[in-house]
Amino acid sequence: MLQQRDYTLIIDKSGSMSLKDQPGNKSRWQAMQESALALASKCEELDPDGITVYLFSGKFKRYDNVTSTKVAQIFHENEPSGRTDLAAVLLDATNNYFQRKTTGKTQINGETILVVTDGEPDDRKAVMKVIIEASRRMDKDEELAISFIQVGNDRDATKFLKILDDELKTAGAKFDIVDTVTMDDMEDMTLTEVLINAITD
Repeated sequence: MLQQRDYTLIIDKSGSMSLKDQPGNKSRWQAMQESALALASKCEELDPDGITVYLFSGKFKRYDNVTSTKVAQIFHENEPSGRTDLAAVLLDATNNYFQRKTTGKTQINGETILVVTDGEPDDRKAVMKVIIEASRRMDKDEELAISFIQVGNDRDATKFLKILDDELKTAGAKFDIVDTVTMDDMEDMTLTEVLINAITD
């Protein structure tokens, strides 16, 4: 299943990503860079074309065909600042998948979108709407999966991500395509382990 699947990584670069969760630790942003590198390396084994990487705050930026060698450059070009406009970047990522599907450019086993975020999105309803609409465009359950991975310990963000995981079918989604990993779920796992786990699960 892992083979012949595309991977997209969406990284929150809002201002709070520069925080350190414990004194002396790396910032969330530094931890994210290491994890993105590990994920890109792992995905390269499965898909030599590299992965799609988005960075978002108030606006978003997309990088295609990112291999492990390109990760450092992306982080070098970006600094955490701004808001958490998650709906816009998710819409672009899901639309991108369906456009490629229409033209026969997707992998046989579909795509996994990994979203690493530390806070609540600016517009919860808009995020839910994007995911519900995407699920309605799908032909089968497995073709598109969205995994949310929370860094930091914002309780409101945790609650919202749990709603995405548990309640979207009730809200009208065709398939349950969301999986969420919060800080509580991580226990002793590092962000890198969680990301690798999300694609091999």
